[in-house]
Amino acid sequence: MIPLKINRLTFLSLLLTVPLFANPQQEKDWAYLDNGIVRIGVDKSRGSAIGYFALAKDKRNLLNHHDEGRFIQQSYYGDPDGSKWGKKDWVYNPVQGGSYKGEDAKTLDFKFTEKDLYAKIEPLRWASAQTCPEAIMQEWITLEGSVAKIRMKLDYTGETQKRNAHQEMPAMFVDYALPHLMFEKDGTLVKHKPIDLAQDLKPEQVTYTGNWLAYVDDNNFGIGIFTPGTDKAVTYRHRGNGSTGPNGSACSYVAPIRQFQLTKGLSFEYEFYLTIGTLDEIRTRFSQMKK
Repeated sequence: MIPLKINRLTFLSLLLTVPLFANPQQEKDWAYLDNGIVRIGVDKSRGSAIGYFALAKDKRNLLNHHDEGRFIQQSYYGDPDGSKWGKKDWVYNPVQGGSYKGEDAKTLDFKFTEKDLYAKIEPLRWASAQTCPEAIMQEWITLEGSVAKIRMKLDYTGETQKRNAHQEMPAMFVDYALPHLMFEKDGTLVKHKPIDLAQDLKPEQVTYTGNWLAYVDDNNFGIGIFTPGTDKAVTYRHRGNGSTGPNGSACSYVAPIRQFQLTKGLSFEYEFYLTIGTLDEIRTRFSQMKK
């Protein structure tokens, strides 16, 4: 299942790069929670997927949202469905943000206060842009100090998919300026160099024992993700045209994964947590949450 994401990034790198908030309407589509410590934002026009996470004091967005596939978002995989991504045969793949051609998923319901955010989404199939009323997604976001708490839910009423696929918990795309993937394995801190898609042409799978991963810069500052109950992830770096930042062609990617089928009547939900800081701060916060 993992090579699917590689092909996605290969195709996406060919899409036009549009400057962040290139027009007033695009700015209006975003909604933010800000508790004075961290600030998180979603794009309501693209399935209310998470495309912004920063320290409140400097507002430097550490995420990448170059296209509809590059958000922190829900994305699930099933059987071949006759669709094509470019010239490549594809599979059933409802994506929260939208399709690879730039069509946007629909936010069906959106509730927003100073303390929390809720969205209900009808996703699109990645390759065909077909609507997915049988795969309704929901998202809840709150901020607790330096940590963003996110709950995701899928209610699937379509036909049972035969494939027991790797599912992203969730997909996470960050600024290419954060090159080092960090995690714990058997009590040891690991500094990992993810593969380069241009050279390796397929992603790699890593195992870890702390339920968290982080992308950091040379000063050990960056973003961490903690998905309780996971010990495997897929990861890579994509150079694109070399441009960094929230809307850059280049990105760093990681996704905690679990393996399961999409079965008719499935109601699946999970929680994960995000934080920004030094590696020591990220590790300490997530370690305390496990107690």
